[in-house]
Amino acid sequence: MSLIRVVHRHIFYEIGRTFVLSLSCLLGIILLGRMLQLREALMGQAVSLWDIAQLFFYLCPFFLMLVMPIAVMLAVFLTFLRMSTENELVALKASGLSLYQLLPTPLFFSVLAAVCTLFISYYGLSWGMEQFRDKMFQLVNTRTEMTIQAGVFNQQIPGITFYANQVKNGQQGEMRFVFVQDKRQKGITYNIVADLGKLAIDKEEDELFIGFENGHIYRRDKDKLNIMQFASYAIHLPLTNLFGNFHINKDKPSDMSVAKLLALRDHPDKYPNLDIPPEKIRMELTKRRAMPAACFVLGLFAMPIACIFRGMRQQYGLILALGIFMLYYSFFSVAASIGKTGLISPELGMWGTNILFLLIALHAMHLAANERRLYVVNWTSSFLAWIRSSKKA
Repeated sequence: MSLIRVVHRHIFYEIGRTFVLSLSCLLGIILLGRMLQLREALMGQAVSLWDIAQLFFYLCPFFLMLVMPIAVMLAVFLTFLRMSTENELVALKASGLSLYQLLPTPLFFSVLAAVCTLFISYYGLSWGMEQFRDKMFQLVNTRTEMTIQAGVFNQQIPGITFYANQVKNGQQGEMRFVFVQDKRQKGITYNIVADLGKLAIDKEEDELFIGFENGHIYRRDKDKLNIMQFASYAIHLPLTNLFGNFHINKDKPSDMSVAKLLALRDHPDKYPNLDIPPEKIRMELTKRRAMPAACFVLGLFAMPIACIFRGMRQQYGLILALGIFMLYYSFFSVAASIGKTGLISPELGMWGTNILFLLIALHAMHLAANERRLYVVNWTSSFLAWIRSSKKA
């Protein structure tokens, strides 16, 4: 086996191992943060560890699209930083291999990550959010089952006290002799007494439906009491009330598939119920394509930067890589914000960031291949050396 094949295999293994570690850590941190957000929504429900694992799995595509670029960048950067610090690159150059000959492996890995991210962007994200939404509805059904236990006053629905004297066997959600106290409006209390009641979840409207038949409403507003009789009456509660204000909206552009976004862009008249501004659709479509491309750009960007900053310790290299990504993401976010105002097109703003970093990467590759450094690196090194000499003095 030739030397170049051995080297490429070694580099690919190192990048892959660091990528898996970086991706796992980043994804774990984000999912733990989301777990805290879901805590209120899941509290008080019979939620098993398997249910939580499923929720996390369904959220993974959304977060993978965000963390894949930085994981690729960290993997390539830390791999080549270690190789340059331990003089492996010097040994390879002494064997006749140039930096350009080492480029195919990180380039191939970056393209592979970009393709995976593109697949997640087009198909995985919408699938995951739909499955997540269905799972949350299933958990809400569990909560409503607990709510309609016969002979028990229940306050699991915020602002609502619910009581049913009887629950008909075999017909989930149907009750007899129902009492409900509604205190959702400040200073006003509704007491509802009815012969029949029914609980149901409307997934299309994202709400909980509580229907009553043959009853009375006692409305108390300070010292006033109004009594109304009804044949049928209904309360509609947004499901976010049951999710602890954790919003799940099937009509958010960020949760839609690319196919639906394209249909909304090209044929908005077919979706009269969706009032989504065209610029939001354009921005989301651009983001779904620009983020996968960021894997390629940042992977290519990381290699020469690691060679230029040779000799830096791994922990400082990690901080530097995170700082560079934050700089990239700041440019990306600012460009997206400007795109919302209409001053520039979303395509120009988001793709402009990728093009800018790609040009910097090509220039840095040229400098690194010729054993030269960026001016800012030389200035930083001189400044740090001056600080060290001042402390010794």
